[in-house]
Amino acid sequence: MSNLRLSEPSLFDPALSTPFESMFRRLMSPMRLDVDNGSLDMRLDVTEIDGKYKVRADIPGVKKSDINVRIDGNLVQIDAEAAKESETKDVGGRVLRSERWRGAVSRSFTLAQDVDESKASALYEDGVLTLELPKKETSSAKRLAIK
Repeated sequence: MSNLRLSEPSLFDPALSTPFESMFRRLMSPMRLDVDNGSLDMRLDVTEIDGKYKVRADIPGVKKSDINVRIDGNLVQIDAEAAKESETKDVGGRVLRSERWRGAVSRSFTLAQDVDESKASALYEDGVLTLELPKKETSSAKRLAIK
């Protein structure tokens, strides 16, 4: 799949961190209790099967209505947004901790061939978005007769 170009993740990705960032994260980790629960990440698998592309995107914790998929020729863009609110109270009802976060992630990539948008389908189940993207029929070149 040498023709597949994925965009850089929009959010911090630990696999792409520098040694300095990694050291800083380890140094600060005792002070960060639940900070990571607000991060939103998207991992992609793209395969080519029987004249179509199949994309599986892991987007856990997101509602189906908060996912947007856009196709423009051979460009595919997936956007997702999530929000979470949590409170911890003691017996008297006084709030001891309140955390709110809102996260968004976007990934875009180009495929080797244009996608037939009219036949494309999307399914979101158990935190996994599955796209079936049929390839658009290529028109064969015609030779014109010169009169």
